[in-house]
Amino acid sequence: MSSNSSDSVPALPWRTRLSISAASAVTDAVRRTNGTLNRRIFSLLDFSSPPTPNPINGVKSSDITVDPERNLWFRLFTPTTNATSLPVLIFFHGGGFAFLSPSSKAYDAVCRRFARRLPAVVISVNYRLSPEHRFPCPYDDGLDVLKFLDRDHDVQVLPEIGDVSKCFLAGDSAGANLAHHVAVRACRERFRVVNVTGLISIQPFFGGEERTESEIRLARAPLVSMARTDWLWKVFLPDGANRDHEAANVSGPNAIDMSATEYPATVVFVGGFDPLQDWQRRYYDWLKKSGKEARLMEYPSMIHAFYLFPELPESSQLIGQVKDFVCSKL
Repeated sequence: MSSNSSDSVPALPWRTRLSISAASAVTDAVRRTNGTLNRRIFSLLDFSSPPTPNPINGVKSSDITVDPERNLWFRLFTPTTNATSLPVLIFFHGGGFAFLSPSSKAYDAVCRRFARRLPAVVISVNYRLSPEHRFPCPYDDGLDVLKFLDRDHDVQVLPEIGDVSKCFLAGDSAGANLAHHVAVRACRERFRVVNVTGLISIQPFFGGEERTESEIRLARAPLVSMARTDWLWKVFLPDGANRDHEAANVSGPNAIDMSATEYPATVVFVGGFDPLQDWQRRYYDWLKKSGKEARLMEYPSMIHAFYLFPELPESSQLIGQVKDFVCSKL
């Protein structure tokens, strides 16, 4: 099947097209063929938002340090509410394991929307990035945030309304991959108060050595073309590993046995113009075959990361479906 640019991008508002074209161009410009990144240039183009101790649109935020030695911290979003108890959403941002942070403008904005609309106390994790910090560093960081919340529950790191016995892991793209692996690791832990109730997997970044039909058909898609994802896997996975490593191909030849784990109920979001969609559906199928509760939400006309663009009606729809999922598990 042909894979020209018109096949790879659906009809989108000009503002959205401009944003995704710029994001694709920036990540292409800072990636080097030797497996390094020009972080100085990227930092100039990664527009950030500061924490807001005074509420803006009903949500205040602050930055909490977990481990200063590895720059592990999270941005805490607390909605203005009369509720006495709220679930806690632990969010991992996307960016191919290599880009962005909780202070990146798009992720600060979407976490505010989650906090306000669910409503929930939202924790957006600043994990270590590749290529400087390869597998398993981000997974270690994600689990350590859960341990931090469990260990320091009595010292009131979170607002009183944040109920860590009702935690939801969430993420998009690489962040959804991270959420999955943190969930698997959390199943092996004995937490005192933290309980992972559900997992929200928004267009997760999975892959493998095989080239799937959607990857070939959408080979020139924005943000997650094969050339970009191949580079991202190469600088994230251990030296000598291929894309069938368990970090990437979670349901492939090196998949772990999930049948005996208490893996949380999961909702998986898929876009019809996302080259990664075949891997995402395999993930969903694998969860079902492993006896886990899983739901699949399809957006046939949407690109990768569509929900980050509030001008798209489907963005609001997705957040509404996340709210429904969270409410169904409380």
